[in-house]
Amino acid sequence: MGVCGYLLLPWKCLVVVSLRLLFLVPTGVPVRSGDATFPKAMDNVTVRQGESATLRCTIDDRVTRVAWLNRSTILYAGNDKWSIDPRVIILVNSPTQYSIMIQNVDVYDEGPYTCSVQTDNHPKTSRVHLIVQDGGCACCRRGS
Repeated sequence: MGVCGYLLLPWKCLVVVSLRLLFLVPTGVPVRSGDATFPKAMDNVTVRQGESATLRCTIDDRVTRVAWLNRSTILYAGNDKWSIDPRVIILVNSPTQYSIMIQNVDVYDEGPYTCSVQTDNHPKTSRVHLIVQDGGCACCRRGS
C-alpha cells in the first residue's frame, strides 16, 4: 500500500504531500508564539448563503511562506492559485495581511479553513470556521 492508500486519487495525495513538504506543517499545530505581533487565533466568520466571505490572516515580516487551505485542499500558496473554483480569489498578500474571498458562498463552503505560515523555520497555522446561514425561502426574506 502506498503513502496515500491505494493511490486512487494520486493528485490529491501529491497536493497533501507537497504542502506538508513545502511548509513542514504537522497536523494540529496552533498559531501561538510568545509575542503579540504574531497571528492570533481567528474567530468564526458567519455569512448568509449567496454573500461573499472574507477570510483574513494577519502576518508579519518574519513570514517566508503562506497558504490558505480548506480541509486538506490548498486554495492559495502565496500568490499562486491552486483552487479551480473561480469564486475563490486572493484579496490581499502584503507584509501584514494574507486574505482571500469566497464569492457567492453556499452551504457546501461551510467548514474549517486554515492559514498556514512558515516563519523563521517554524510552521504555524491559524484556523477559522466558516459558517453559512441558509438564506431561507424568498417569502421569508421579503417579510411576507
